[in-house]
Parts: sequence; structure tokens; C-alpha cells
Amino acid sequence: MVLQGLKAMLAPYRGRVRVVGDAPNGDDAVNLVVTLEPDIVLCDVRLHGTSGLDLCRRLLKRSPGLRVVLLSVYEDEQYLFEALRAGACGYLVKRIDGEELVRSLERAAEGEIVIDPALAGRAVGTAARLVSGDYWPGVRHGLTHRESEVLSLVVSGLSNRGIAARLVLGDETIKSHLRSIYRKLNVNDRAGAVAAALREGIFR
Repeated sequence: MVLQGLKAMLAPYRGRVRVVGDAPNGDDAVNLVVTLEPDIVLCDVRLHGTSGLDLCRRLLKRSPGLRVVLLSVYEDEQYLFEALRAGACGYLVKRIDGEELVRSLERAAEGEIVIDPALAGRAVGTAARLVSGDYWPGVRHGLTHRESEVLSLVVSGLSNRGIAARLVLGDETIKSHLRSIYRKLNVNDRAGAVAAALREGIFR
């Protein structure tokens, strides 16, 4: 549905942008990029079986000159920072309209970094606070504010259900946050996350 929606959105701009292929998952995307050699890959941050961030890294490893623009529902500057660290040349939010999307793709093709304007403004403030050291624990490891809260409760020994109750969130949401935390800290489980948090001085 998302793929068809994007293609329909871009269809009126055939003179400016051409869709040469589409893929429903990461493996197909890698194969298509190798075969078709597109100028730009427009990639959803959330993909079946993987994440757009991981796919971005895989694509750039295979095709270093490729331009990757990520499209996301997440209006969180930490996702933006992680996207840029992964090598993406753009991070756009899904409220974008067709004209804005095409203009952003054109700018990306010309070598610019394209960021959702509202998100870019917040990111500048976040970057300034990062430099001054005035931010939440774990931010330097790419953790969002909510992920930092979840990790602190994990370190405190709370179960998933206990964390969900404390933060008034659903169990699946907590599991999603934990998966993201494990990936960012490069660990496989709860014990590894606690060890990394203490070793790195995220919480003392």
C-alpha cells in the first residue's frame, strides 16, 4: 500500500523523476540496486524484517556513491541523527506532499542533504545541547529520550510489564524500545544492555 501510494504521488512528475523499480523488503532492494543502478533510493525507515537504517548501510556498502533518502513517521531528531550516521543523504517525514518530495529528491540528486524543515530546526537545538553536554543519559549512543527512560528502568530491575506500567505504555511498545536499545548498544539481550549501560557510564 505504501509503495503504491508513493508511486501514485510521484506519477504526475514523470518529467522530473522516474521510478525505475520498487521492492517490498531489504534483500530485494539490494538486488534491485545492483541490477538497476538508480541515482537515488527512497526508503521507508520501517521495513518488513529489517530497518531502513540497516538497509541504508547495506546499500552504501555495495554502492558507495548511491544517494539514500529515508522516509519516516518518526519526527524525532535522534532518528535523524542515526539516519545521517548510517550515511543517508536525506530524512523526510511522511506528511510531505508530492511537490515537496520531488523537490527534495532533486536536491538530493544534486548532492545536498535534505531534511524535513521542522525537524531540521529542532535538530540544530539538539546538536547545540549535545555539544554542551546538556541532555539525557545515553543520547551520545543514539538513544532517544524515551529509550533512555526505558533503559534506566531496565537497569533498576523492572520487568517489561513493570516498565510499561511505570511509563503508561503498552507491552509491545516496550519491546520495540528494547529492540532499538539493544541495536544501538550493540548487545543481544537485557543483561547485555545493563552491562553496557554501566560500562559506558550511561547510568551510575
